[in-house]
Amino acid sequence: MSESGIGIILLAAGASSRMGKPKQLLTFEGETLLSRAARTALETDCRPVIVVLGSHADDLQEEIAALDTSIVVNQLWHEGMGSSIRCGLQALEATAPDGTEAVISMLCDQPFVTSKVIRRLGDAYRASRALLVASEYETDGEKTFGVPALFSRALFPELRALNGAEGAKRIITRHAAEAASVAMPEASFDVDTPDDYRALHNKELFDR
Repeated sequence: MSESGIGIILLAAGASSRMGKPKQLLTFEGETLLSRAARTALETDCRPVIVVLGSHADDLQEEIAALDTSIVVNQLWHEGMGSSIRCGLQALEATAPDGTEAVISMLCDQPFVTSKVIRRLGDAYRASRALLVASEYETDGEKTFGVPALFSRALFPELRALNGAEGAKRIITRHAAEAASVAMPEASFDVDTPDDYRALHNKELFDR
């Protein structure tokens, strides 16, 4: 278990169907989105860092083989994000059998999320001991709560129970009244389509 008592699950198993090619291997500022996200996770004091791969797993494993992460391949990745969260949580608990008090779920397609951003979640959790801590940002002019997000150990059974395309957002919504939130405009931009990727290179970087 890490000094912080918090692990990280980095989800990178999807087929990138809207992009038309593996978005995990798209480059930004000289590195792929996958290696950038893995490095971001490793720059925190959270351990273990579990990277969940699925589609194109062989190519993606090679991309981050030199990094000190624990890689797990979700053979059921086609079932949706819920299966990848379950797979990652199982690996995290096996890697840290003495117990982890919380886990941060993050994605590889939010390139403006940095280690400084991830630390805000841990700081908010330690200050509040909330059941969960979600990122707060705007999408299409409306405030929303989403990932990256921290889930306390009390929520691990609900994470394990996610099915199909269900993601962590469902749990965040269910426990909104018990959640803490951190303003995180950096999380508002993700890369899903070719237009998003073009916009990424034209977008003013967040201060970090």
